[in-house]
Amino acid sequence: MTNDMTQGKILPILIKFTIPLVLGNLLQLTYNAVDSIIVGQYVGKEALAAVGTSNPLLTLIILFVQGICLGAGILIGTLYGAKDYKTLKREVSTAMISGVVFSLALTVIALIAAPLLLRILQVDSVIHAEAVAYLRIIMCGLVFNFIYNFFASTLRAMGDSRSPLYFLGISAVINIIGDLIFVVCFSMGTIGCAISTVLSEVLSCFLCWAYIRRKIPILNLGKEWIVFDSVLLKEIIQYGFVSALQQSTVQLGKLGIQGIVNTMGVTATAAFTAINRIDDYAYIPEQNIGHAMTSVMAQNRGAGEMKRVRTAFRVGMHIELVYGAVLGIFLLFFANPVMRLFTHDEATVAMGEQYLRLIALMYIVPAVTNGIQGYFRGMGDLKITLWSSLMNMGARVAACVLLVFVCKMGITALPWAYLIGWAAMMLYELPYLARASSPF
Repeated sequence: MTNDMTQGKILPILIKFTIPLVLGNLLQLTYNAVDSIIVGQYVGKEALAAVGTSNPLLTLIILFVQGICLGAGILIGTLYGAKDYKTLKREVSTAMISGVVFSLALTVIALIAAPLLLRILQVDSVIHAEAVAYLRIIMCGLVFNFIYNFFASTLRAMGDSRSPLYFLGISAVINIIGDLIFVVCFSMGTIGCAISTVLSEVLSCFLCWAYIRRKIPILNLGKEWIVFDSVLLKEIIQYGFVSALQQSTVQLGKLGIQGIVNTMGVTATAAFTAINRIDDYAYIPEQNIGHAMTSVMAQNRGAGEMKRVRTAFRVGMHIELVYGAVLGIFLLFFANPVMRLFTHDEATVAMGEQYLRLIALMYIVPAVTNGIQGYFRGMGDLKITLWSSLMNMGARVAACVLLVFVCKMGITALPWAYLIGWAAMMLYELPYLARASSPF
């Protein structure tokens, strides 16, 4: 149910709100990782590489859509905190209509351009056709992905982070079952894997829709779902597009690095596929803590409770730092068994283990940057988060080019390139934070 986060102690509110966010994203990552695990174990290294080489592009598209949802969610959270329910309803209907149209247009473009996009990413000719088929099928579920993420973002903006978790959990179970049926039983390879993912997205979308109709009166709009407010659309575009760009910039960096890794051969591509899955598991909770900070601060900013905004920032940063330290220790000691979840190919495992043992020592840096970004999003200043992410992406890709092609560091170049990107991001953010209205 919805929750007014302008009252009560901040620490319990942040923890209660963050845990479902983290669990939800871990579930989403789990059914993505299951695709890679099942394909890698039951189909082969080439199929794993085909799935993996498509995923950075898919993630870019999905993150862009999620960024739109996040931007709209900040506006909805502010309106909910201010108790302006009439405007909130128009905001929701306008964002839904424009988001569906945008998702459908993006789907058509991706279906047509899939072969070209994968060629740009230097995808090996051995797996190109398989990667194109996988990408096209996954894109057919984009509009359902948007609807679920928009509803989930709206519920979170109104203080409910638990309900989206339940729907995602059911969806994840269906996806795993579908993978076992289509890939293992019917031997459909990457095609079966993609079909299973789309079916799970459709299910989570309709479960969320049904729940809102029954349980959230303020969002049971009826005929008001067709209300379109062009004035509010401009505000949604301002927040949503900037947020979408910010969400996408790190993934653009990953795409650039994916192209570099693809020049190292299929083994490196397969290792990078597993690495990305593990990296996502490690990094997503840090982002979720930042998103929880954003939701709490947006509601309190709307209610004019600036003291609570500052408290939420301080408490959130403490949580980020503890998580970053625990995460680093875990990966330092368990890099090898984690890699073996994805493949038994010794060369692939060795490459992944090298990466993980290095990156484990660095995760404290993005913990800090995510907390800072949560603050600026909550304050409605998305330009700072956008430009800092662009700094991250640019420095990361430039460093990767230098370390791979000039210094010949191979897979170990990637953690150092990521660290350089995060450091550039922090150096950009800290002066703005110092000038902010006493966030500490």
